[in-house]
Amino acid sequence: MSYKMKVSGHENLVRDTNSNAIINTNITEYKAYLSRIKIRQRESDLMREQVNEINSLKKELREIKKLIVDLGKK
Repeated sequence: MSYKMKVSGHENLVRDTNSNAIINTNITEYKAYLSRIKIRQRESDLMREQVNEINSLKKELREIKKLIVDLGKK
């Protein structure tokens, strides 16, 4: 059986006596935390897409350079 005790000095925190975990009971803070996680994930996804696009452009430039060099040899 789990019991929750208030953490002294913190209005929105309780301690689960079974697991000894500290739990934030402020829903607004929790939603803000989830929002920050989603923003970081979107930023990470955007960065990954940009890196992939840059790598693709670099590959295409290498191919164009090779074609130009081959044309110059003919």
